[in-house]
Amino acid sequence: MYRNLVLRVDTLVKLNNGRSVNYINFDNAATTPPFKSVINEIVDFSNVYSSVHRGTGYKSIVSSRIYDEGREIVLDFVGGSRDYHTVVFLKNTTECINKLSYRLKDTLGDKVVLTTYMEHHSNFLPWKYRYKTDLIEVDNQGRLCLEDLEFKLRLYNGKVGLVAVTGASNVTGYINPIYEIASICHKYGAKILVDGAQLIPHSRFNMMPVTSPYHIDYLAFSAHKMYAPFGIGALVCPKEIFEQGYSEQIGGGTVKFVSTKDVIWLDPPEKEEAGTPNLMGVLALTTSIKTLQGLNMENIEEYERNLTKYALDQIKDIPSLILYDDMKVDEKVSIISFNMEGLDHNELAAILAGEGGIAVRNGCFCAQPYVQRLLKISDVEIEKYLRDQSLPRPGLVRISFGLYNDFNEIYLFAYLLKNISENINYYKYKYRNHPFC
Repeated sequence: MYRNLVLRVDTLVKLNNGRSVNYINFDNAATTPPFKSVINEIVDFSNVYSSVHRGTGYKSIVSSRIYDEGREIVLDFVGGSRDYHTVVFLKNTTECINKLSYRLKDTLGDKVVLTTYMEHHSNFLPWKYRYKTDLIEVDNQGRLCLEDLEFKLRLYNGKVGLVAVTGASNVTGYINPIYEIASICHKYGAKILVDGAQLIPHSRFNMMPVTSPYHIDYLAFSAHKMYAPFGIGALVCPKEIFEQGYSEQIGGGTVKFVSTKDVIWLDPPEKEEAGTPNLMGVLALTTSIKTLQGLNMENIEEYERNLTKYALDQIKDIPSLILYDDMKVDEKVSIISFNMEGLDHNELAAILAGEGGIAVRNGCFCAQPYVQRLLKISDVEIEKYLRDQSLPRPGLVRISFGLYNDFNEIYLFAYLLKNISENINYYKYKYRNHPFC
């Protein structure tokens, strides 16, 4: 439906039998190919590209204006307040969350940070190594337990300062009820951070008014998962967070005045963005946002939901297939994870690539505690893997759709998956010496 908007979706790749086929990219949760509009804008703007906030020449003035307007475009896209919020541009979601974990240290002090078993490592490790943390449980299907969230908020009796939660899982695609979570957090005096890396490209999002109990306090997301490469992430949060103290990275572009004795810092967000800003990254992000808005996020949601439903319907009855999915397509983004009995996840991923030119992701997707829960791996088994790094790691196979994927690609994938399930021993032998198996 939106295939013509994305660059090089018709790339040919060779299969193991030497035949060339159209590459099928079902690894969009990792990163997406760029919009044509993004690449065209980057090429066109290159004629006036210059330094940001560092010159009085025409090109520098234009570049600075484009960069500064980028913050307003991001705020409008996520329903932020231009008066209350700011946007800090960093490399990616990971760096955004790390910066927030550093800059909240004075605010949170010795308070507890709650995160969840669903999290990507990037929304777990920065909190684990800077604060006292606890994890919110998931149920047998892998959905977040809101009862456990409220239990732990009561248990710590006002000592929880922040709840860090993913908007949508990068493993199962499950969308968390972030506004309900926000309301629960605020009832107990805690703030909420939403890791929006997997949610923002697929779904409408609104920070909500700051006076609302459903308000999202902090948001982080990446451009490279929404058809805009060039290495930019956005951290949306109250300006006041950055007014005191100084950034963990300091240098050029962060100060008004420097002497050998004193420093006067710039106002936020500039004081948080040391060095030459990534103007091309910001331009890519804002162009992607405009493209998505032109398509209407509701239309994108509906189309991707239909893709996901079709895929689940096509593969749910395949023999030997194990789905890690509760089939509630209205409560998830376009991600499906699975395994096949008799094949290691590495083997299955290699077979899909070698026989069908289908790119999937396999492993734990930088979310090992969650995958351990889904696979029901015991603490004893986890200790075994910790002691012996040479053991083959358990994991899953993941497919994830973008707005440019189509039903025919899913049909071809399901057809091959069924064929693999009917010939497991044949494929296992054929790929016995594959470098990734």
